[in-house]
Amino acid sequence: MRLQTLIMAALAVTLTAPVFAQQGSRSAAAFKGDPVAGKLKAEDERCQECHGHDGNANDIEDGIGNIGKFPRLAGQLPAYLLKQIRDFRSGARQNDSMFIMARSLNDRDAADILAYFASQNVVGEKDGEAEHGRRLFTQGDAARGIPACVGCHGEAGQGQQAGDAAYPRLAGQHRRYVAKQLTEWRTGERKNSQGGVMNAITRQLSDKDIDQLAAYVAGL
Repeated sequence: MRLQTLIMAALAVTLTAPVFAQQGSRSAAAFKGDPVAGKLKAEDERCQECHGHDGNANDIEDGIGNIGKFPRLAGQLPAYLLKQIRDFRSGARQNDSMFIMARSLNDRDAADILAYFASQNVVGEKDGEAEHGRRLFTQGDAARGIPACVGCHGEAGQGQQAGDAAYPRLAGQHRRYVAKQLTEWRTGERKNSQGGVMNAITRQLSDKDIDQLAAYVAGL
């Protein structure tokens, strides 16, 4: 019952500030991102060094030959990405490198950069059989109190906006990255979802659940 209450609260609660509002009082409309300007700014801010020239991070290794440490930003909802920038900046989400990057950007420049990445096509991957992951994503597991992921992330994992809240696109995301995020939600290392809903959900997930969900969304 507590988990269901958290989920409903997360869907109902809006962000404390408009998604594209500047630090200050300028309107959200003033911060609709410009993808053309954003491409140049992404190059200046060296975003491609981790996320790839088109935001797919398909050619970016972690130093030991593994791809998937860094998330694909291509096709992602700008509103979701801007919230993450703000959370890195404030410390609500922890990452030393992104803290430095986020502090160097104002919301105007961030909106442009994120608009550029959002305009790029996702180049995902087919990563083996993930029937168990498909069932969890589309149906959940009522016996264990696990809701279907489609409720927030959309039937095709494309992400969606609910009021001022943005739920990220998962379709085509790196399997390794998704598994890492779900694990960090489960341990509490990451905790910047509304009302702690992702922490509550992932506490019900086994290692197999996480691996299968990551494989399934990577192939969407």
